[in-house]
Amino acid sequence: MDKPLRAIIVDDEELARGFLREMLGLHPEIEIVAECPNGFEAVKAIAETSPDLLFLDVQMPKLDGFEVLELIDPGPVVIFVTAYDQYAMRAFDAHAVDYLLKPFTRERFDKALERARLRLGEQAPKPDVASARPPGERPERIVVKDGPRVHVISIDKLDYVEAQDDYVALHSAGKSYLKQQPIASVEALLDPARFVRIHRSVIVNLERVARIEPYGKESRLAILTDGARLPVSRSGYARLLEAMGDSHGNRSTTR
Repeated sequence: MDKPLRAIIVDDEELARGFLREMLGLHPEIEIVAECPNGFEAVKAIAETSPDLLFLDVQMPKLDGFEVLELIDPGPVVIFVTAYDQYAMRAFDAHAVDYLLKPFTRERFDKALERARLRLGEQAPKPDVASARPPGERPERIVVKDGPRVHVISIDKLDYVEAQDDYVALHSAGKSYLKQQPIASVEALLDPARFVRIHRSVIVNLERVARIEPYGKESRLAILTDGARLPVSRSGYARLLEAMGDSHGNRSTTR
């Protein structure tokens, strides 16, 4: 191969990065263009170097491996390298080419590289990494890329979600963050006991609802504690009442 394959190693442990460096040193056709000790540095390095291969740890401080995948453009072939076997199914759902469980042998590493070479050049669609979770597992945060910056939004601080064409606007503490993700995908991640879809384009945090007001003949508005006014459809109102435990429909406030 004329052009070397470009690889990035992402792992918060120096020893693990050193071992991968040693393994890759036996393959002169592969050039390591960056080594990253955390997810933030990985997102930046991937944007700057456009690697062919990504060796990615799962559990890291700041951003985990799946959050890194959410924030990058499709392109690099991903090999997960981790000491934890419980993320394997989610890794393959996220279109990873292999899942190396530490410790691994040179033979196992070479097999993963062979799989990666076969995958290179294929046009794989960008996976919906956020939704590739075991049933019932809820994220504690949502990550959003804004140019070179990465925002981490705690689910506890999420006020409401609003659909905007192919994006969602995530509203938290008076700020809005745009993310390219369908609202149905966000809804699937959130705990239905805490977040209710009150309109086809709006999901609200129940704790932020101050009161419900009539608006026109058959529609209503949810007034949030920060003063935001959100549309409530008829079916959304029914879901809201059910979530609030009010089956009579005659309560105007939730608090």
